[in-house]
Amino acid sequence: MTQQTLRQKLEILADAAKYDASCASSGTAKKNSLGGKGVGSTEGMGICHAYAPDGRCISLLKLLLTNHCIFDCHYCINRKSSNVARARFTPQEVVDLTLNFYRRNYIEGLFLSSGIVKSANHTMEQMVEVARILREEHDFRGYIHLKTIPEADAEIIHEAGLYADRVSINVELPTRAGLTRLAPDKDETQIEGAMGRTRARIIEAKDERKRFRHAPRFAPAGQSTQMIVGADDANDTAIIGKASRLYGSFGLRRVYYSAFSPIPDASAVLPLKRPPLLREHRLYQSDWLMRFYGFAPGEVADAAEADGNLPLDIDPKLAWALKFRASFPVDVNRAAKEQLLRVPGLGTQAVGRILAARRHRTLRLDDVARLTASIAKVRPFICTLDWRPTLLTDRADLRGLLAPKQEQLELF
Repeated sequence: MTQQTLRQKLEILADAAKYDASCASSGTAKKNSLGGKGVGSTEGMGICHAYAPDGRCISLLKLLLTNHCIFDCHYCINRKSSNVARARFTPQEVVDLTLNFYRRNYIEGLFLSSGIVKSANHTMEQMVEVARILREEHDFRGYIHLKTIPEADAEIIHEAGLYADRVSINVELPTRAGLTRLAPDKDETQIEGAMGRTRARIIEAKDERKRFRHAPRFAPAGQSTQMIVGADDANDTAIIGKASRLYGSFGLRRVYYSAFSPIPDASAVLPLKRPPLLREHRLYQSDWLMRFYGFAPGEVADAAEADGNLPLDIDPKLAWALKFRASFPVDVNRAAKEQLLRVPGLGTQAVGRILAARRHRTLRLDDVARLTASIAKVRPFICTLDWRPTLLTDRADLRGLLAPKQEQLELF
C-alpha cells in the first residue's frame, strides 16, 4: 500500500469531517498567550468558521483523527461497508498541524472527531493524547472541542473534559426506533448515560472552582450534541420534543441539526432524496424560540402542520401567531416582555430597545419602525398610540401577505 503524505491525509480527513455541524466555539473561558507564555488564544479573528454570541468569527481546524470505523451506521459515509478512501493521523501529526496552522494565523482552535478504529477506548485515548500534548507539552491555550465516544470508558471521557473546552456526544437520530434501525451498533441508553455523567462532572467542577481557586476546569464551554434530520421518518414535532428533553436532562449548550445528505453506495433503508435545507433552518428557529423567547416545546409543536412538520414558507413564530391570533394585537406600550417576544418580527434586541424607549415616551408606529428591522411583519400583531390593526390581524389571507416572496434568481 502506498504511504500517504500528510497533505493527502488532510484532504481526506478534513473533507470527512464536514458532516459534523456541532463545531461552534461559543461559551468557553477566555484564554490568551499575552506576556509570552503559552501558544494560542480563544479570542479575536483567525478553515471551519463558527461564531460566538458576540459575533466574533472563530476559525477552527476541523478534522477526523481517522475515517476508518468498525461501526456500520447506514447514514454515515465513513461506515465500515463504505467504499471511500481511508486515512489516519497519528496524535503527533494532528498536534503539528494544529500548531502550524495557528502560527500562520489560519485558526484559533481545533475540532477533533473520529471514526472508531480497533475499539472505542483505543480511539478515545488517541484523541485525548492530541489534547494532552497540545495543553501540557506546548501550553496551547486555544479552543479545543473533542467529539467523545459514548462507548468509551467513563474515565477516558473524563480525561477528555480536563483538556477540552467543549465535549460533545452525538445522539445521531431523534427516536430510539430510528437509531436501532439505522445505527445498530449504537445504543440510546448508553449515549444518554455518557451525557448524564458528563453533565454531573461539569456541575461538580464548577462547584469545586467556587471553593478552590485552582481546581481543574472540566469542559468549561459545556457539552453539545447533533441530530440528523430526514434520515428516518421522525417529524419536526418529535425532533423538537427530543431536543427539549436533552436540554432539560443534560444541560446542553446547543443541539445542532444536520440535514441528511445522500451518500455514495447508500443503504436501501435510507431515503433517496435529502430533506429541504430550509427544514434544518426552521428547526434552528424553533430551537431559538425555546431557548430565548420563552416558548414551551408544546407551543412550538403547535406551530407545526398536520403532518407534524414545521411549515417551510414561514418561520415558526409567525406560524404560531397565525394559529393563536386571539393573543394579538399586543400593546407595545403596556405589554410585558414575554408578550412582546411572541410578536412575529420582534427579536430579542428589538424587544429590549422597545422596553428601554417606552420608559421615556409613549411609542407610535414610526417609533417601533425605527427600533425594528422591518415593520411590515410586525404591524398586524401590535398596537401603538396611533395604530391599531383592526381587522388586519384576522384577515384570512394574512399568511400570504406576510410569507416571504419567492424570487427566481438570475445567473447573469
